[in-house]
Amino acid sequence: MQLIRGMQNLPKTLTGCALTIGNFDGVHLGHQAVLQHLRNKANALHLPMVVMLFEPQPREYFMSMNAQHEQAPARLMRLRDKLYYLKQLGVDYVICVKFDRTFASLKAEFFIEDWLVNKLNVKFLSIGDDFRFGADRKGDFRLLESAGKKFGFSVEDNRTFFLDKLRISSTAIRQALAQDDLVKAEELLGRPYSIFGKVVHGQKLGSTIGFPTANIRLQRQVNPVKGVFAVRVKCPCGSVFEGVANIGQRPTLNGVEQRLEVYLFDFNDDLYGKTILVTLCHKIRNEIKFSSITALTEQIAQDVLVARDFFKRND
Repeated sequence: MQLIRGMQNLPKTLTGCALTIGNFDGVHLGHQAVLQHLRNKANALHLPMVVMLFEPQPREYFMSMNAQHEQAPARLMRLRDKLYYLKQLGVDYVICVKFDRTFASLKAEFFIEDWLVNKLNVKFLSIGDDFRFGADRKGDFRLLESAGKKFGFSVEDNRTFFLDKLRISSTAIRQALAQDDLVKAEELLGRPYSIFGKVVHGQKLGSTIGFPTANIRLQRQVNPVKGVFAVRVKCPCGSVFEGVANIGQRPTLNGVEQRLEVYLFDFNDDLYGKTILVTLCHKIRNEIKFSSITALTEQIAQDVLVARDFFKRND
């Protein structure tokens, strides 16, 4: 799979495609069904399968431009995570478009004729029937259908997928995670909720109190989950370790930025600079501010006991 950053970097070999456009936040069961269908269409047409997505996500951009500076919904995953799962689903190219004022002001007709037809030569387009695009969001499914007849490409709407009458969506997964319902989130995602991240140097406090942690900065991702969890961690070597993770701002240490800190059981290797996959298995407690480092240390020891007991009962 090839990542293309911006339409100006399209390879000359990309002379036609089967395309879908969206955020694909979470790459959940609904996304997976859409992408599998697109893969089949691309194969039948002997075309590459292309996904177009945006950074920042459109809602993040518009909310940042809002005078009230409201916070956009929490992301389920960062771009790097999306690319990992999109590759697993057989996507050939991902076009990452910078969503800014210039792009937001493009007229819908220009986006279709210049981007989809002239630049991408799209032959099949899979899109949600509620998809809006172009300046003032004037572009819609009907406009794409009409343009398809004019320029010779077919358009198909992504049908909505349900699980037990619940619409499978990124919003539903965020709500499940916000309610600490990891089981429901897993059902909607089609896999346990996990976070990829590169291990960075922290304050080294964990080492001084007997619980050395692997620290991951969540950067732009405002994570929908917070608190202390029993986790399984897959390391670059392929081995999986159990442990305890805290996702939050570390109030006892007067932290500001959100961070993921993981203490791995029975682990002594060096993970600095390496990317790990942290899977949340069980919520232990909420993040709280302790009166002292001693109180924090005692609680971590208790969290470890709870996590070990959870894994013992669920192996």
